[in-house]
Amino acid sequence: MVRMKFKTVLFLCLLYPGLAAAQAWQFDVSMDGKAIGTHEFVLDEREGGQLALKSEAKFNVKFLSINVFKYHHLANELWQNDCLKKLDARTQENSKATLVEAKQDQTMFKVSAPTPLEISQQCVMTFAYWNPKILQQKKLLNPQTGEYLNTQIARLGQETILVKGQTMKAERYKIHTSQFVIEIWYGLDGEWLALQSTTPDGRIDYALK
Repeated sequence: MVRMKFKTVLFLCLLYPGLAAAQAWQFDVSMDGKAIGTHEFVLDEREGGQLALKSEAKFNVKFLSINVFKYHHLANELWQNDCLKKLDARTQENSKATLVEAKQDQTMFKVSAPTPLEISQQCVMTFAYWNPKILQQKKLLNPQTGEYLNTQIARLGQETILVKGQTMKAERYKIHTSQFVIEIWYGLDGEWLALQSTTPDGRIDYALK
């Protein structure tokens, strides 16, 4: 039996300038070229300039037609002015469940997770790939585990990629942490287009539907 770990499956939320009342993103997710599931994000604007995100991922990895790994992540995040205000997330990896709750109070950002912590920084961001402002951050919160990770981010240059069957020019970046490496592509307008991560279990790709 193969035990898969998806610490690199990181979940996305941001405050995006010019956002409409509601937006949705749907991704097909593959590992080493084989479809394993989907990840959907729905972002709604609330009164007072707050944004509420629902993120849901469902993966099912098979070996010889046998299910070896099931993964379900459901997260609700509340954002304001590019800062995370509240997070409630549940991740189910086969029989293992992980709960992460976080909230900004007047002086601290408090995270309830397998390893609880308090963050003195007033503005905390997750790995919010579709907000280019994450590229300016030195630390990012992983909503799946509740860990606040040091990051090193590098621009790799411009290239042409395939998005929804069409070629598009994109800027490529690498996000490096002590636990994983993510590569991400943005359109010239700053829109997030694609993601790729190499893990001990294989290469994971997110492709817009």
